[in-house]
Amino acid sequence: MQQFKLAVLGLALASTVSVAGECVRPDTPTMPDGASSSMEDMLNGQKAVKTFQTANLEYMACLEKEFTAAETAGLEGPEEGKAAAKAAYEKALDAYNAAVSQEEEVAGGFNAAIREYKAANPG
Repeated sequence: MQQFKLAVLGLALASTVSVAGECVRPDTPTMPDGASSSMEDMLNGQKAVKTFQTANLEYMACLEKEFTAAETAGLEGPEEGKAAAKAAYEKALDAYNAAVSQEEEVAGGFNAAIREYKAANPG
């Protein structure tokens, strides 16, 4: 009975890990050129950044589910599936870390555009 439970758990976890790739990475928004953009361009840029951030949080939540399932499969799953689970874990974790870095880059880029806009449009 215990082997049956482990087999069912392994199948469930393996199927969760095998759906890797369902997480959709959002496109990076185009940053406005703060030095030459109008206020409207800057507000549209802000909206694009906020939309990206929302989509990126959803993407990261999806990746977190993937690497958590892969980690569980690697720890509790059948021995023959552990290598695939480890690879899936590493892939999802690398994608998650890249998403964090991408969000930091987008925020930094938009903050630089704001500084450029303020310098070009004082007062």
